Amino acid sequence: MGRVNTPILESGARRELEAGLRTGKSHAFRTRCQVILLKAEGRKSKEVAGIVKMCEMSVNNWLQRYQAEGINGLLTKPGRGRKPIIDRVQDEAEILKSVKANRQRLQTAKAEWEAVSGKRVSSSTLRRFLKALTDDTNA
Repeated sequence: MGRVNTPILESGARRELEAGLRTGKSHAFRTRCQVILLKAEGRKSKEVAGIVKMCEMSVNNWLQRYQAEGINGLLTKPGRGRKPIIDRVQDEAEILKSVKANRQRLQTAKAEWEAVSGKRVSSSTLRRFLKALTDDTNA
């Protein structure tokens, strides 16, 4: 039978993890907080993995990262996932210029911007970008 790696949590750390479990912004962060809390109860990694639907190795990796970095180690590091096609700083002015020149035809504005920038995007991506711009100006 393998040993159980049980983290010893002080009351402040436990409260911080419980708050992260209840109010964390991402599902992944909340799950990671739950992993640490379950391990602190003395459960085996295999048992915790079954509860949170994660492999046993991931449970151990998140525990090691928590022990090394604390609760900030449970956050998803920046740079993960697909990079955005449209860069807000670089492309915003050109997109707005194209849209203003072709207010009634988004497809024409899209084609004009693609010709200038050399990037290709779907209509839904362009709409999402424009909606994010309007949401920011309305807020």
